[in-house]
Amino acid sequence: MSILLSKIEREKIIKALNIDIGLEIGAIIQYIMHEVMAEGMESPAIMEKFESIAREEMKHLEKFADRVNYLGGIPNTKPAPVKVGGVIKKMMQDDLNGEYTAIKTYKSHIKMCEEIGDTTTRLMIEEILTDEEEHADTWETILQKTVK
Repeated sequence: MSILLSKIEREKIIKALNIDIGLEIGAIIQYIMHEVMAEGMESPAIMEKFESIAREEMKHLEKFADRVNYLGGIPNTKPAPVKVGGVIKKMMQDDLNGEYTAIKTYKSHIKMCEEIGDTTTRLMIEEILTDEEEHADTWETILQKTVK
């Protein structure tokens, strides 16, 4: 547990990180379910993308949970809402929307960490944000190619 932050600051950061953990758990479930449900659909490459992004989200989850633990909190185990099913294009759009939610949330948490002065957590979230922006770009690119 960090003693450089006040108890109130730690609690505020832990609360934010637990929101982030919920988003990551929800994303992992959603991506895995989409990978399973997409079997036999248009593109094996899309199935592989669902799986590879799910694995990246697992790494994010672990980083967030490690940080919550370090700050003296208990990591969240409840996922954010999950959307599954439909045609593959809907699955990709749902995943893109999930990435947009994560991006918006993480940007707000970066700002909060900057205001508190928690550089370590801010840098960690910024690194994860970069991945989420790449995921969003992937889905935007694929969806633009499918709208003809």
